[in-house]
Amino acid sequence: MNICIGSKNPTKVDAVKDIFPEANLIALEVPSNVPNQPFSDEETRRGAINRALHSRESHSDAIGIGLEGGVMYVGKQLYLCNWGALVDVSGHIYTASGARVVLPIEIDNELKTGKELGDIMDEYARRQDVRKNEGAIGIFTNDLISRKEMFTHVVKMLKGQMEYGKVNIKNSSN
Repeated sequence: MNICIGSKNPTKVDAVKDIFPEANLIALEVPSNVPNQPFSDEETRRGAINRALHSRESHSDAIGIGLEGGVMYVGKQLYLCNWGALVDVSGHIYTASGARVVLPIEIDNELKTGKELGDIMDEYARRQDVRKNEGAIGIFTNDLISRKEMFTHVVKMLKGQMEYGKVNIKNSSN
């Protein structure tokens, strides 16, 4: 089985490897066609779908997977969110979302200035490449859940939906 993932970020690539160990995995840089910092569930979901579709288009015999991290509000409180999408070889699209965690007001304020969460997290946690390692979820869960684990959970849901084969969205109603 060939799988193209729309990212070269090691946390995302490793999550797909863990769930599809037998697959020939091709990591690609593809556009999400959403802002660099998605600011809603809908933008984050759309970014994952776009990455999956672009990945799938690159290889006609491959499954395309897109994983996207973002932020979203529940009332006035900002949360971390993440979405995944899988496009199978027949063009069926499956989506899933995973863990959410509240973000501190300082993060919310910084995001409103136009910065990306990954850049803010490096400063906030005084670490480098948080987005390629533990992620914001790792920082705010005291390393109990890593970014890779969060995306692994989403990829499990995508694989399960594909194997079940009954639940998918239509491309035109994304």
